[in-house]
Amino acid sequence: MIRAELVMAGRDDLVETAELLVSEIVTNALVHAGTPVEVAFSFIDGGLRIEVTDGSPHAPVPRDYGPNAGTGRGLMLLQEMVDDWGVVPDQPGKTVWFQIASSADLDERSPGPSGAPEVEQETLTIELLDVPLLLHEAWRQHAESILREYLLASLDLDIPEDPLVVHARASDAIALLAEHVPASGVADDSDHVMITATEPLVTSPRVELPVPVRSVANFAILDRALASALDMVEGGLFLTPPTQPEVQGLRSWLCEQVAVQSMGGAPVPWSAAEEPPARYIHGLAWDAQPVREAATGMIAADDEDRIVAISEPALRLLGYADARELLGSRLVGIIPPRYRQAHLAGFTMHFLSGRALLVGRTVVVPALRRDGSEVDLAMTIRTERTEDGRTVFVADLHPAA
Repeated sequence: MIRAELVMAGRDDLVETAELLVSEIVTNALVHAGTPVEVAFSFIDGGLRIEVTDGSPHAPVPRDYGPNAGTGRGLMLLQEMVDDWGVVPDQPGKTVWFQIASSADLDERSPGPSGAPEVEQETLTIELLDVPLLLHEAWRQHAESILREYLLASLDLDIPEDPLVVHARASDAIALLAEHVPASGVADDSDHVMITATEPLVTSPRVELPVPVRSVANFAILDRALASALDMVEGGLFLTPPTQPEVQGLRSWLCEQVAVQSMGGAPVPWSAAEEPPARYIHGLAWDAQPVREAATGMIAADDEDRIVAISEPALRLLGYADARELLGSRLVGIIPPRYRQAHLAGFTMHFLSGRALLVGRTVVVPALRRDGSEVDLAMTIRTERTEDGRTVFVADLHPAA
């Protein structure tokens, strides 16, 4: 429609940009709102104005997910290509508008439709206690990525529920959390991340989550959809990688708190599940001998966060006498509790978006010894690819000067 009208108006010069941006905004409305979508356009200030209206009240939020993320670039694209854009409440949803090739000054432009007056919605206040902010950010990125793949896969399956409706209702729950759970405030550079990513700075003692009554059921839908999607991930059907147990546990806790408290139950604080026992690592097409026989401190972990090799000097640094005490256990077990959330979030986001703040740089980190004491180590991490395409993290460890 946009292309035909632009050609008819003799504005072929706007076709390519308009097509791309309309496709992006309409797709966002389709998958996140799951409601009828209206598209309107007009010629204004010598350029083109597009308005896309849907039934979701949640405004689009720019993402900063890293260079290799599978989603999150839509608004970045919009901001780079338009003269101006905005969001206007338009009960029960919103209108996203943008202008291209306009000649008027920004201050002279119309802010767009005023929207319908806001309608009061009955809401419940859910109390979330001890919320892990960094883990929430990692979970949200993983959830959005996996839900997008789940939607695409579901469109080809004969299932009773409309995949677009499921995705939109699950997205509504994620958006409510994103609007009310504060950002972690962790620095996005290796020089400061070790300072800002520690407890209790990355945990919020209490978060109030106002949930419209109509959205309560969406948290149960989110929980079911992600559980089904994770089954597909484990089966190797998606590009989105598996994630850590704590990330999955956070989803279950969030959805459970909404369900329990909506029925009058008391809030229960977040706490990570007990560490599972070590298990034998098998099927890793990688030569562990150089690490095992290293004359210096070295330790290696696989893409499941499991320790797969450790040298004798590293064992001594950590206070262990036998490598079998550590092999197969998760790397998080030798990380002091105040840094564990940062490790789990960083590990998750590395595979989702390529973020690697500590890879390739020497940093001083505390490590947890067998007896519960801590030792400061100078650590340099590198990654190695296995023959079958998996990732192994190898760290050189030395006592900090």
